[in-house]
Amino acid sequence: MHTRQLLDREDIRRAVTRIAHQIVERNAGVTGLVLVGIRRRGLPLAHRIAAALLDIERHSVPVGVLDITLYRDDLGLRGPAPIVHATSIPVDITDRTVILVDDVLYTGRTTRAALDALSDIGRPARVQLAVLIDRGHRELPIHADYIGRVIPTARDERIETLLVEIDHAEDRVVLVRSEA
Repeated sequence: MHTRQLLDREDIRRAVTRIAHQIVERNAGVTGLVLVGIRRRGLPLAHRIAAALLDIERHSVPVGVLDITLYRDDLGLRGPAPIVHATSIPVDITDRTVILVDDVLYTGRTTRAALDALSDIGRPARVQLAVLIDRGHRELPIHADYIGRVIPTARDERIETLLVEIDHAEDRVVLVRSEA
């Protein structure tokens, strides 16, 4: 396998800050917003965006986590006993702007599953999507409202996001290419 670093810690920090500024601009502040990280790496990114929003607006934005395991359309392909984690959103999402946060947008299937899961929790006024990386290759008509970086990839390549909160390594995003 061949790997190439695409983003380092500082690149990720800048992308998160840029996303936070765009969120403030598009929503005229942070009132009524809820950040919901898609489990796993979406949650630490949601917390980072919330911290950046606090720095910008001096108001905190609630952060929740969404587990989409049972909403995935590939559940039967993932093995006999999927591990389901808790979904925890600290406020009622009804009539609020929910910003789903994930690390990589690829086919759109994870986002579709997250939308299905959200609809079982409440009825937001609107849902927006923030991603660190958009790598293309959409299979569903889904687009991100906030994108840290667009990185075109081949289908046989993989984007790996490493975050200190989960991976205990330095923050970085790498492109992984299988060698044939």
